[in-house]
Formats: sequence, C-alpha cells, structure tokens
Amino acid sequence: MTIAEVLREGKKQLEDAGVPEAELNAWYLFSYSFPVGGRPMERSAFFLRRDEEADRAGVERYRKFLCRRASRTPLEYIVRETEFMGLPFYVDERVLIPRQDTECLVEEALKCCRDKDVLDLCTGSGCIGISLAVLGGCRSVTLSDVSEGAVQVAEKNAALNRAAVTVVQSDLFQNVRGSFDQIVSNPPYIASFVVETLMPEVRDHEPREALDGKEDGLFFYRRILGNCRDFLRPEGTLHFEIGSDQGEAVGRLMEQAGFSQVEIKKDLAGLDRIVQGKRRIGGVS
Repeated sequence: MTIAEVLREGKKQLEDAGVPEAELNAWYLFSYSFPVGGRPMERSAFFLRRDEEADRAGVERYRKFLCRRASRTPLEYIVRETEFMGLPFYVDERVLIPRQDTECLVEEALKCCRDKDVLDLCTGSGCIGISLAVLGGCRSVTLSDVSEGAVQVAEKNAALNRAAVTVVQSDLFQNVRGSFDQIVSNPPYIASFVVETLMPEVRDHEPREALDGKEDGLFFYRRILGNCRDFLRPEGTLHFEIGSDQGEAVGRLMEQAGFSQVEIKKDLAGLDRIVQGKRRIGGVS
C-alpha cells in the first residue's frame, strides 16, 4: 500500500464515522504517524513520497490513531500536543484543550502585565499563565489548579516553554501565598445542564470538572470574587474568560464586588468573551 493510499483510507474511515473535518483530521493524524526528522510530515514531503510503499509501523500507528478519532477522541489528545499563542503545549485528558478564544483573554492581559506579579487561577494546561510569562515580561507568574493531573501537565508545559513560573495545587486561593497585581482566570463556566448537550469530543473526553460551572455557570466567578480581596492588590486588574451569554451577569458581579472600569470584550467572532476590571482603592467588598 502506498503512502497516498494509506491517507485515502484514513479520510474514508473518518468520513464514514461522521467526524467533522474528516479530511483535515486524516491528514494531521497521518503526518504524526509518518514523521520526518522527528516532526510531523509536511505536505511537501508527502507529495514527493506519495507513491512510495508505506512503512508498516507507520500504517499500524495511523490505524490506531484513526480508531481513536473515529470514536470522537479529540485530535489534540491523540497527538498529545497543540499550539497556543504561537507556543507549543502538551495536552492530555487531564486538562482542557486550549482554545483560540482564550488567546483573546491573554492578549488583553498582555496589555498590562509587564513587571507585574500575576496569578493564573484554574490554569489547566498552563497555557494562559505560561504565555504571559514567556511573552509578557511579568515580574512573576503563579499557576493554580485544584487538579493534581492539571498541575503535572502545567509543570510539563512550563519546562517545555522554559517559563519561569510557580505551579501550585490549590482549590482557587486555598494554597496560594502572597498578593498579585493581576489575576487571570478561565474558570469552569458552562451550566451543568448544558454540558450534556456539548459535542462528544468535549462532553465525553474533556475533564468535566474543568467545564462545569454548576447550576447557572457562575459558581466559580462568585467564589473568586468573594475571596480575591486578600490576593489582589488595590488598583490590581482581574480578567475573566466567560461564556458568550454571561457578560452582563459577570460584569454585575464584579461591580458588586468592588471593581471599577469593568469592561466586556469580544472574541474574534464578535461574541462576548472577556470581562475585566480594576480593584478600587479601598478594597474589594
């Protein structure tokens, strides 16, 4: 079987399984199954080698990958990596897969993080805090997550990106020490009843505890706002990622908690995605 025939077989298998973007998924899995120089095969190499006999080990690896993707395991969990803010990140089933929408949160935080002490709550893979540490010129960055598995993944990604960060296993602020100029968080914000309606890649494979924001999706915003007074310095900034229908609700919660200059920012699709504000001098109520 030639390399080209192997790829055609993969595309058909994913199409028959109803996998979205089957052709693109088939190619990515193929490129990881037949690496060149230790990296996924590029299209140019494929066109030069398309009529060559396929390596048996590569075919076996590819077919295993295809079976997992046909069962709706996310592509990123299969290949164990993704890109975020132009940086490489390891991911597995212990953490959410970084989304492009979250890059909008990082871009907002980058505007005011230079020479600041930053806390990334609910860090998951560490993509937010590590990106700020690598790109933002922060004085210090602390990553916090309640999940031991997420902490391990974040530590792995910090090493991968040579990011000088501190990683803490903590239920929000519980084990966090010190105070910060900036807190950034992408907490679980999907209402419990909505989680069951998500596409199978998310519902059945990504960690539910990183998705489920309890009854109305606002549980963790309330907890963070109710406990941040001892950790966010006066005039410090707080940046939240939100669901597209939560802007007004989270904005009100921030104002009630003593934040000023509360703003709702949109993502690239024009949907509400970020709520941010500044702690007023005199404290957070």
